Amino acid sequence: MSAEKKIALLGQPNSGKSTVFNMLTGAHQHVGNWPGKTVEKVEGEFTYDDTKYLIADLPGTYSLSANSDEEIVTRDYIASGGADIVCILADSSQLERSLFMLSDYAGITVPAMLVLTMTDVAEAQGKKINIAKLSEKLGIPVVSIVAPDKKSYGSFYKALEEAAKAQKQLDFSALTELYKTGEQKNAYAEALALVPENGVEKYSSEWLAAKLLEGDNAVINKLSAVSDRNALKQFAQENPDGSLYTSDCKFEWIDGLLSDTVTKTKKTSEMLTKFDRATISKRWGELISIGIVLLGIIGSFIVAAPLMGIGSAIPSVLTPFINAIGMPEMLASFINSTLITALGWVFSMAGFVFGINLVFGLIEEVGYMARVSYVFDNTMNKLGLQGKSIMPMLVSFGCTIGGTAGTRVIDSYGQRILTIALAWAVPCGATFAVIPTLADAVFGSGGAILVMLYIFALMFLHIFVTAKIFGRKLSPVEDRTGLIMELPPYHKPRWKTLFKNTLVRVWDVFKKAFVVVVIVAAVFWLLTYSSSGMAADSVIYKIGTTIEPVTKFFGMGWQTFLAFVSSMVSKEAVLGVTSVLFTDGGSLLLTATTTSADANIGTLIANAISKPEALAFMVAVTFNVPCLMALSSTMHETHSAKWTAKIALYYIATALVLSCLTYHISGLFF
Repeated sequence: MSAEKKIALLGQPNSGKSTVFNMLTGAHQHVGNWPGKTVEKVEGEFTYDDTKYLIADLPGTYSLSANSDEEIVTRDYIASGGADIVCILADSSQLERSLFMLSDYAGITVPAMLVLTMTDVAEAQGKKINIAKLSEKLGIPVVSIVAPDKKSYGSFYKALEEAAKAQKQLDFSALTELYKTGEQKNAYAEALALVPENGVEKYSSEWLAAKLLEGDNAVINKLSAVSDRNALKQFAQENPDGSLYTSDCKFEWIDGLLSDTVTKTKKTSEMLTKFDRATISKRWGELISIGIVLLGIIGSFIVAAPLMGIGSAIPSVLTPFINAIGMPEMLASFINSTLITALGWVFSMAGFVFGINLVFGLIEEVGYMARVSYVFDNTMNKLGLQGKSIMPMLVSFGCTIGGTAGTRVIDSYGQRILTIALAWAVPCGATFAVIPTLADAVFGSGGAILVMLYIFALMFLHIFVTAKIFGRKLSPVEDRTGLIMELPPYHKPRWKTLFKNTLVRVWDVFKKAFVVVVIVAAVFWLLTYSSSGMAADSVIYKIGTTIEPVTKFFGMGWQTFLAFVSSMVSKEAVLGVTSVLFTDGGSLLLTATTTSADANIGTLIANAISKPEALAFMVAVTFNVPCLMALSSTMHETHSAKWTAKIALYYIATALVLSCLTYHISGLFF
């Protein structure tokens, strides 16, 4: 029987931690939430040399201070003894900053090893690291790897075996000496006297004393069980600058580690330095970011176009084949409208996911993505978010699916869900293809501009209100902190790794989305099917005409209300479905899955309904659930059917409320 070890991956965001986890575990992983916390819990397993390793990918944090749920979860897990070995990851290209996590870990008595990632980037910068000397200084195994390159993991496995056998703890004596001899040595000595000599749980007395000096409330609460709480609080109040002192000591310790272990032979390009200054400047930073994002969206559509074209063609290729088999008409209709339709939709979605992940993965790979987060951090703070949320929201102007997928770079699980909820309020490219067409037909060219300005005003209002409603739970005010991040150096993309990671993500999305889409398509087929093929004979038609007295209150007749419902399948379907409903010209399901519409649909709608109803309808469609694929993508990224349902129901409700208000207020003017 093989031995079993528990290991944890600890590191700052962008240290390569998630990549290492995926390379080690492959498909043997699962995602959930930590008990009582909206913090993502990622676990997996792998076997090496007859030893089974259970691995936890701890939330990416910049320190082990109790400033957020992520940090509390991380250090509580370590202190509980949940891991036999802690693998601390650090970015080799910027060790001066990325080793801060190691310095904050120093004093925790769980055996550890240091894993240096991005060594290829460090080498490209001309940096050479003496691994053996660094290991000697720290007293624990140290290994360097290129996270996406499986071939570089041989040394990692050997170091992990060594760490498992030797059970070596990080040597923090040099850091403790700095605490004891620095400007606030007396304060540190006083803190040391207030904590138990043998520490608490896996926290040493030296680590606890440093955190007490930093005024760490969670540590004060923990120590209150074994020490005088009033004395602890008084000490924290008398030493308000304690965290500055400990930080200075930690950086001095890091400098000592690197002084004779790292050498550099290259200088940074002056031209690249000037460009970098422009990208993060207050004057040009946001404009450059928006420009690059727009180019990225265009590039994503260009890359995705061939695959999306194949997806669109799947029904037209397979449907005649199914019809030619000679099976019962109802069965053929079900297969064509659910399985084949779902395959086409999901293939098209996967095509766009491929394009968005490849293009924006490239932007992230070269090191620019972090600059976008940095320059928009202050703006996003007003919504209770950090700068990393801006990219998904901007991408959503192209496609909500891409915006939703882009939230995986956000470290906080709660903020990831909140970002998705806000991104849904951003009109996607398909919406911009439908709404201006209707607006121009009903209100003319000048009126269409005013309609779009009105929709944009509602969008900003929607985002603000949604942030207030969902932010209370997902991003509480007391847990909000500014963005703390090290801007990574620019470097050449690793094309092989980029393509591999993109394909893995696309396949993962395809598998999970297909099931969801089939289920929803089946429900929609049941509602829209009629033996005659006419809309008037479908269940949904009968439901629509029955509930029209209610839908009228929200500003929509039964035709526009059913078209509103169809917009949850896809925004492109609205014109086609509306055409069928006003002309009774064919199958609802067919037109809900295509963009077909009467050539004079604009004129038809303009003559059939009033201007208040038309405006209410456009608002309802814009702020409804973006589409079926976005719904599936949201469930994939949140790993939560509950949160996906909450967001969907919220958007259906707010779309109806906005439609209602628009209808009744505009009726005063038209």
